[in-house]
Amino acid sequence: MITFSATTILILAFIVALIVAAGVWAYSTANRLDRLHVRGDQARHALEAALARRAVVARTVAISMSGPTAAPASLEQAKQLIALADRAERAEWSTKETTENQLAAALSALDITQLRPQLVAELADAEARVLIARRFHNDAVRDTLALRTRRPVQLLHLGGTAPLPTYFEIAERVTPAATTGLEVDTVRTSARVVLLDEQDRILLLRGHDPKTPESPFWFTVGGGVEPGETLRTAAVRELWEETGFALDSSHLRGPLWRRVAVFPFNGELIRSEELFFVARTKTFTPTAAKPTAWESHCVTANKWCTPTDIATLDAQGEQVYPYHLDQLLSEAVTAASASTDPEVRSIR
Repeated sequence: MITFSATTILILAFIVALIVAAGVWAYSTANRLDRLHVRGDQARHALEAALARRAVVARTVAISMSGPTAAPASLEQAKQLIALADRAERAEWSTKETTENQLAAALSALDITQLRPQLVAELADAEARVLIARRFHNDAVRDTLALRTRRPVQLLHLGGTAPLPTYFEIAERVTPAATTGLEVDTVRTSARVVLLDEQDRILLLRGHDPKTPESPFWFTVGGGVEPGETLRTAAVRELWEETGFALDSSHLRGPLWRRVAVFPFNGELIRSEELFFVARTKTFTPTAAKPTAWESHCVTANKWCTPTDIATLDAQGEQVYPYHLDQLLSEAVTAASASTDPEVRSIR
């Protein structure tokens, strides 16, 4: 009869524990990679849809430039724009980056002052959607590559046979597609969170401009994206700093909405592009974990609000941002329960 010493049993138990831990890690890593690949596919489809929409808008702009009284130079530019839009739509993914950048360069060369305001707005919106979609596509690619290229993942072939994703780089317009006619002091991109509780109430913060403390307003959690941050990272960081709530970025849906606002704040004029995510949690009492100087002095309250609460605040003269949030809330509730990210749309 074979007997084992206590030391041998301990060693065997340790080995078994290591094998089980390795198996659990491999299983969870494979599942995470699968989710990352799904996210990457969704991001690529969203990018392709945004690029297709921009091509349609580019063709519409070109047609508007081809009237009977158009100058020869304008006709030639319109002809080139249509050709580039057609080429971009037909391009395979392997050559799409080149053709889309050629179309972007042609759009940047347009004199938008000669276009109808409606076309300028459509072009600005189409270009913004492309940049947002490209940003999220590249974020998904980066996260996937960061995990796929780890040595243990490669040795165990946890990535399966799926090809490695690639970044999509596209030049941003160097001239404005739409201007406000105002000289702004600061331009920033913000990540905001529509945080919902079990009762579909949204968490709002109350604050005021340091220059006008008599005019309070309510707003969603969020703030400016710091250099090197992704929108999701910024959204999670701002949520923790302003409320003390730590959220896993995988629980974010979106962006759901895009809002461009130009407003005075503390004596400066700011242009802010705001991207809104949505997430759900249990009700909690917010306590700022790392408030800024402005938040410490000028954020005075918080509240979980229903659409009726929001309408009441508006009626009391305390503006709620974004506008018409009471009407938008049902859209956020639907997005929070969806299994895929919604298509971003512009709001006020």
